[in-house]
Amino acid sequence: MIKKRKARCDRKHIIYEISLGSKSYIGITYVEAQAPKRSMRRRWQKHIRRALTENRDWRLCKAIRKYGPEAFTLQILEIVRGKALAHERERELISQYNPMLNTQ
Repeated sequence: MIKKRKARCDRKHIIYEISLGSKSYIGITYVEAQAPKRSMRRRWQKHIRRALTENRDWRLCKAIRKYGPEAFTLQILEIVRGKALAHERERELISQYNPMLNTQ
């Protein structure tokens, strides 16, 4: 009998910041194929697609529609191993920086 391999739960995650002047958004995504920058750009493309194709009333989506994607800058804040630890750290950074674009 072949045992199914257990899914890894210690995958690396990126905590990133999207900035527009003094306003910012802090988010999280997983690192795909050991390529953090590419993973962050992939996640940014999802934010853009959602803002432009879905009628979401979220602050980040409204800002993307108003100013355009090229007005934003992206930055990796931290790379954390493990989903639970990464989400905990993201919540800490959101509390610490109180980013204006994170709230709905």
